[in-house]
This record gives sequence, structure tokens and C-alpha cells, in this order.
Amino acid sequence: MSRKESSKIDHDQNNPNPPVEPPAIGSQSVDIQQELNRVEEMVLGSPNIPLTRRTLVDEERLLDQLDIVRVNLPLVFEEAKAIVKEKKEIILQAQLEAEQIVETAKIRASRILNETEILRQAHQEATLLQSQVQQECELALEQNQIEIEQARLQLAQELEQMRNKAISEAQEIQLGADAYADTALENIEQQLHDMLQVIQNGRQHLRSPAKLVDNQETKGKENFDS
Repeated sequence: MSRKESSKIDHDQNNPNPPVEPPAIGSQSVDIQQELNRVEEMVLGSPNIPLTRRTLVDEERLLDQLDIVRVNLPLVFEEAKAIVKEKKEIILQAQLEAEQIVETAKIRASRILNETEILRQAHQEATLLQSQVQQECELALEQNQIEIEQARLQLAQELEQMRNKAISEAQEIQLGADAYADTALENIEQQLHDMLQVIQNGRQHLRSPAKLVDNQETKGKENFDS
């Protein structure tokens, strides 16, 4: 039996209502927000140390859950890239349609209008329209890239904060457990010391009558000899 399977059996025995197992790492249906919620529920649902405000967290399960988030982050980025790619295609299609409209306008203008000034004006308007469409496409693409980068940085920061928080809480739990064990052992030591004192006093009390009898017999013998 592997270490992970053994830990899972021990946890199931200690927790009669274990949480639903998270999806396998690399699953296409993984929801990062949901997995982060699982981490929070794991911490909040862990048992408390008696007489303290500390919580015992299953470190292996917690790290496994964090691995799920870490491994599936690239999938989220790939989905974001796919969305950006789809937007690029839509923008490109819009640009092609705009260019077709411009070309159609040019053709219709050349057929209907014969004067050079009117043709020049139509050409300028078509060029302006094409430039505006190009600028809008570039602006939309730049905005999408900024949003993706912001989302990536936010996810990375949240993951790092959760990792640091988990490590800090684990250290605090360890310190609290050590202090609790030391206090318990100190109490046991004091109780044993008190019990030993009672035993010694009892033995001393039991020895006192015997000494008194010995002293009386010694005095009687001395009087008889005299």
C-alpha cells in the first residue's frame, strides 16, 4: 500500500463524513475557483486542538489539492488563449467584412460617380474607415492581452498567498501541539510527584508505631538488667 493510500485510509477512519474527492489532475472540467474553495473548506473543516484555537490540517491532502490548482492553471491559460484566438478570428472576420464593404463602396462609387473629386473623397473615406477598423482591432487585441496578463498575475498571487498561509498555519499548529504536549506532561509530572509524596508520608506513618515498640522493649530490657 502506498503512502498516499495509507494516509487516505487513516483520514477516512478519523473523519466519518469525508469530503467529495476532487477531480483528477489535468481534467478539462476543473474549475480553479472551485478547487480554491475546496482548499478553504479543507482548512475550515479540519479538527481543532483541544484547549487551543489551533487546527490540525492534513498536510498531504492540502498539498495534493494545491497541486491540482497548480497543474490545472496552464489549462485555464490555454482556455484564455483559445478565447483570445476566437476574438482575433472575429475581429479578422469583421476587418475582412469592413474591407469588403470598402471595396464595394469603391466599386459603386466608381460606377455611379464620374467626377474626380467625388472619387477622391470616396477613396479618403474608405481609407479612413479601414484605418479606424484597424485601430479598433489592435486596441481590442491589446486590451485582451492586458486582461489575460492581469488574470494570470492574480491567480499566481492568490496561489502564493494560499501556499504561504498554509505553511504558516502548519507551523503555528506544530508549535501549539508542542506547547500542549509539554503542559500535559508537566501536569502528569506534578501529579506523580504529589502521589509519591503521599506514598512516602504513608510509609513514614506506618513506620512510627514500630519504632515506638522497639524503644519500649529496649528500655524494659535495660531496667531488667539493672
